[in-house]
Amino acid sequence: MKLIRFADLARKPWKNGGGTTTEIAASPEGAGFEDFDWRLSVAEVASDGPFSLFPQIDRTLTLIEGQGLDMSIEGREAVRLTPASAPLAFPGDVPVTASLVDGPIRDFNVMTRRGRFSHRVTRHDLASGLLTLPQDGLQLVAALGAGPVRIGAASLDLGFADVVAFEAGDTGSIEGALPVLLIGLSQLAK
Repeated sequence: MKLIRFADLARKPWKNGGGTTTEIAASPEGAGFEDFDWRLSVAEVASDGPFSLFPQIDRTLTLIEGQGLDMSIEGREAVRLTPASAPLAFPGDVPVTASLVDGPIRDFNVMTRRGRFSHRVTRHDLASGLLTLPQDGLQLVAALGAGPVRIGAASLDLGFADVVAFEAGDTGSIEGALPVLLIGLSQLAK
C-alpha cells in the first residue's frame, strides 16, 4: 500500500496551456503527456474552452467540486456533469469543449493508453458500508473529502484528493465516512 498526499504535489499547465492540473501519479514514473501508460490528475477549470487532445488515450472524468460542467463531446449528445454525476468515460482523441455552469470546478481525471491499459472508475460512499477491494489489477482509492479511514488494521487520516494505491493481488477493505473514487487499472496482454 502506498499513500500519495495531494497537498504535497505541484500544479502544472494543461497540455493545451488553458489551465492547470495536479498530477497525482503516472506510469511509467517520469512519463510526460506523450508517453504515459496511465495517469491520474486533478484539474482546476476556471473558464470555458476546449479539452486537450490525447491521441490513443481513454479518459474518465469525475466532477469533484463546483456547480457543474456542460460537456460537448464530438459524436455524442451534450452532457452536464455535477458532483453527483457518475464518472464519464470518453476517448481522449476526439474534440471536447466544456462550459462552466456557475463558477470554477475541479475534476478528477483517469487516463489510460489504449492497447496497454484499461481502467474503471466508480464512486462509493464509505459511510454506507465497507468497500472490499477487487483483486484484479492495480487498485487506487481517491478521497473526495477529508477524515479518518481504516484499511485492514491500519488507520489513516486522508485529506481531499489523497490517493491510496494497492498493488495487484492485494486483498482487504477500506472503511470510514468519506466519499471516495475506486479506480481499477489493468494492464492488457502484449
